[in-house]
Amino acid sequence: MLFKRRDKPSHLERLRVAVWPRHSFARSARYFSKRVLRLTASPHAIAMGFAAGAFASITPFIGLHFLLSFVIAFVVGGNMVAAALGTVVGNPLTFPFIWASTYKVGSMILYGEAKELDHTAIDKHLDGGFLEKSLDTLLPLIKPMLVGAVPLGLITAAFFYFLVFYSVRAYQRTRRLKLSSRKLPAAVKAAARDVDA
Repeated sequence: MLFKRRDKPSHLERLRVAVWPRHSFARSARYFSKRVLRLTASPHAIAMGFAAGAFASITPFIGLHFLLSFVIAFVVGGNMVAAALGTVVGNPLTFPFIWASTYKVGSMILYGEAKELDHTAIDKHLDGGFLEKSLDTLLPLIKPMLVGAVPLGLITAAFFYFLVFYSVRAYQRTRRLKLSSRKLPAAVKAAARDVDA
């Protein structure tokens, strides 16, 4: 293959790059923002899609964030690619903060007091493996997180909607102006030729 790497990266190297970028977080953020800005859709559709992905990444449904973001984006009329890109809000660096805050907010809504995540309770609920447990064993842990994810997810989605909407609108407007300024000299030359003829 023409652009294939000479030395195939190991699984550990792939995992390291997924969590910690090769060059810098700033370069990765610039690349990611350009991917979002260059989508071909209306600013509203891109922003709604990204907000749907951000909302889905706040929920405790690990492994289903893409599917959930696609469903939400379809319902609200958002861009599906932007929804997939919006799920990057939930990543290995932000998940501990998201889970702790959704649990705290959910327990405050359900029980009237903000409970901290108790590690002994988590060990009790998850002892023996996550997949071997029944839903009623996991419900005391997941229920506050799910309830807390709704208000925090709505706040996160609203924040990213406005951020992405105004960024995409400004980018698309600037791009249209650049393209029209390139076409203008050609149109002026053609008009000059018509006048000469």
